[in-house]
Amino acid sequence: MEILATLQCEDRSGIVNALTSAVLEINGNILENQQFTDSITNTFVMRTRFEISGRLADAKTSLSALLSQFNPTLHVRDANQAKRALILVTKASHCLRDLLYLRDLKEMPADFPVVVGNHEDLKPLVESHGIPFVHLDNKKSSKEVVEKEIEGLTKAHNIDFLILARYMQILSPDFCRSFADRIINIHHSFLPGFKGARPYHQAHDKGVKVIGATAHFVTSDLDEGPIIEQDVTRVNHAASPEDFVAIGRDIERRVLSNAVKLYAEDRIFIVGNRTIVFSK
Repeated sequence: MEILATLQCEDRSGIVNALTSAVLEINGNILENQQFTDSITNTFVMRTRFEISGRLADAKTSLSALLSQFNPTLHVRDANQAKRALILVTKASHCLRDLLYLRDLKEMPADFPVVVGNHEDLKPLVESHGIPFVHLDNKKSSKEVVEKEIEGLTKAHNIDFLILARYMQILSPDFCRSFADRIINIHHSFLPGFKGARPYHQAHDKGVKVIGATAHFVTSDLDEGPIIEQDVTRVNHAASPEDFVAIGRDIERRVLSNAVKLYAEDRIFIVGNRTIVFSK
């Protein structure tokens, strides 16, 4: 069995030794290890993948016992057990299509047991992949009712995290707190920033030279959560507003999918309002 362990705590001497000793205690073999100390906050983070011939419970017991002196935030799980995500959508399909495509190729280390939409436009696409689609009409029901329904679905489907795949609704502060550090959103990235409708057309009117996208965790402060992944591409005066939209769609779907992969593989650690991300 392959085990994935992540820990975060105040940096002190002996942490790595304690973890490796715990793995050796159960006759385990370390396959991969990444660690980092943030000098500003003195926070230590580590991600370790190892194999054992015993049970997951044995690994949890051994690591908890030898690492308890460091008072860490410690997670130990079966590395082959995919995390489960609920996807939220509106009408735009590009981010959803990429997530489903990578899932079908078995290149996405996450399961998508259900997709929720506040419009029914994407229902045929979702169901063509054998995934249930749930329509929650935010025009007929209050935000509170819709969010209660979503929360119920997360429990019914044993959901680990949520993905806003161009879900064009603002989540309530209470909902954000309930799923803190477990909601991933995608947002266009321009300098200067363009808020409201048709951001790509606004950017074209201003003659921007770079188009980008940012995947981040959702907090009650709109688009202010810790950043997970970003990418950019240059554009010039020859590009039309429609070109901007097309380029933006391509960057958004890649950045969101990469962020989901990173989260699903436990490669993201939140320190303050920023992230430490272990790439492959």
